Amino acid sequence: MSPSWAESLITSPMTSLPSLSRSDGSTGESASPPATPADMSPYIDAQAYSLPTIDAMNLPRHADASRPAYPNTLPDIMDPDTARSVSVQRLCCIGAGYVGGPTAAVIALHNPHVRVTVVDRDEKRINAWKGKHLPIHEPGLNDVVRAARDGLCGRKAEHERRDYANHAQAREESVRQPNLFFSTACTQTIAESDMIFISVNTPTKVRGVGAGRATDMTALEGAVRDVAMHARPGTILVEKSTVPCKTGQLIKDILEAYRPGVSFSILSNPEFLSEGTAVRDLMRPDRVILGCESTISGHRAAAALANLYAAWVPRSKIAPINIWSSELCKLTANAMLAQRISSINSISAICERTGADVSEIAKSIGMDARIGPQFLKAGLGFGGSCFRKDIASLTYLAESLGLPEVAAYWQQVITMNNFQRDRFARSVISSLHNTLRGKKIAILGYAFKKDTGDARESPALDVIRILLEENPNSIAIFDPLCSEADIVRELRAVDSETEIMQPRGPVEIVSDPYTACADSNAVLVLTDWDMFKLRKSNRAVQSKVEEHQFDGAAPTTILQLRHKADKIPVPAATLLTPPHTPDMKGASLETEARLMPEPACPPECVECKSMAARSVSKSVDITEPVDWSRISSSVKEPKWVFDGRGILDASAMVGKGFRLETLGRVSLY
Repeated sequence: MSPSWAESLITSPMTSLPSLSRSDGSTGESASPPATPADMSPYIDAQAYSLPTIDAMNLPRHADASRPAYPNTLPDIMDPDTARSVSVQRLCCIGAGYVGGPTAAVIALHNPHVRVTVVDRDEKRINAWKGKHLPIHEPGLNDVVRAARDGLCGRKAEHERRDYANHAQAREESVRQPNLFFSTACTQTIAESDMIFISVNTPTKVRGVGAGRATDMTALEGAVRDVAMHARPGTILVEKSTVPCKTGQLIKDILEAYRPGVSFSILSNPEFLSEGTAVRDLMRPDRVILGCESTISGHRAAAALANLYAAWVPRSKIAPINIWSSELCKLTANAMLAQRISSINSISAICERTGADVSEIAKSIGMDARIGPQFLKAGLGFGGSCFRKDIASLTYLAESLGLPEVAAYWQQVITMNNFQRDRFARSVISSLHNTLRGKKIAILGYAFKKDTGDARESPALDVIRILLEENPNSIAIFDPLCSEADIVRELRAVDSETEIMQPRGPVEIVSDPYTACADSNAVLVLTDWDMFKLRKSNRAVQSKVEEHQFDGAAPTTILQLRHKADKIPVPAATLLTPPHTPDMKGASLETEARLMPEPACPPECVECKSMAARSVSKSVDITEPVDWSRISSSVKEPKWVFDGRGILDASAMVGKGFRLETLGRVSLY
């Protein structure tokens, strides 16, 4: 990066927030940042990552520090009337994955006047969203989708509801008409929409420049090209995918290349969902970030999106910021959370050498109001599709900006994460006399966290990879929600040339925990499923009390949203603040009676056959605890159990005859 370019970003005063306008000022609405050379990639090279400093923005100061300071000439985003001229009657969400599907469903549920359509080129996935077997598992999601997708009928008795001749007739009789749809007609839906969410996958590049760290923008670029070619002028584009900073400029450049002179508004609205609690996070978010251009049209577009969220989110939790900050805040949030996990895991290694207990350490420091108790649970480290990917993107961003020390700092978070699971696996091998030949290992839990069926980037994968190097006779895996196909796909990525699945390989996936543990030499608990937990009775009661006491972000249930279907006036206080509700455990009996009949599966439904073969039903209570006494009678002496999640009480397990090893506690053997 040339010194003149870097110095200009720091020394040049700016009179407004960053704008996506081109350097020629074609929009005529605000000043634009320094021109970026045309041959620079807005998501790889250092120059395009450059951000103006707060001091350089020269913003006016306001007494109300809770609201961002914007130039007085721009309309207030938080004023509902700002979007009076912006009509949002049709919303399109590109991408039917973990972000797009749940987000669209919750927005549709709370905005029955808006037609929300989720589009994806994967016909199999779209058909799953249309049917009774949703492609992802999230507590409460099925009820939300059914209410918005199929509608709610009136207060009819259960037997009356079942008298409908078919699903179409039931829809005609519904009180709340369906407004959530799923389709593969991407271009048609884009052309009809007033607002478009881009929720496509943005994985880490696997080859080329920045492989292993840089973000692969292929899917996002393709989605933006489709929007550029088919969307109506004035359509609002919303970034939902996790993207590098300055992606908004990339989107602007693509739109300008395919539709020169046509005006589009670009917003950044990062998601902060956690798998396993996505519905809760959407219903009761800590904050909703809206990043926009510092232009009149940008503020109006942001106000229109704010109005959609304000249907159920208090406006005090909606935070408008500049678009570059919005893009960067998602990476920063995930990096900070992952940093806490790696930090407590580093302390767990010290605890094992000194005799300290990491759970007691975490409790003690968590009582400090400056630190807090969240994300201080020692274990196998973070997994899933977000933390590792986002930290890798952040380190690549830092290196691109010429900040190797910053990159090294965040890279150490990933290094510690890998060290923790490697250390756990080596401990298992060491306890079994440094060999696994002729031995069976039972794996309880494959998902990277409880309450999700997502098998991507699971810590279990790294543990199994190390165990396979010791040539075990058998590794039996049980997980209540992960599909066999997903687990097999992840495992085969470890070694594509060697067959690791039975009958030719050692790995098998079983349908119940007792089969997995039978005749095993060691049991490894790798996911914190409630069904695997074993606590002292008094601690279990205390845990439930604490869980109820601190669950302030519990989701709003469909029953409590009934006023939207029945058109019952709701007090203003209720509209401003959604009610505090208990945990989402499915709809109540009354609400269940008002849900429309689910579409019937085709005769050759693969999901139905798979569930029948494994004797698994999604109605099974996955919190039903396993019988550890029964497991104790079936495992081989000396009955090793390795707790990678800190969910087993040592005295209770020893009382059942087990030898228990837990991360963060000194070995007793």
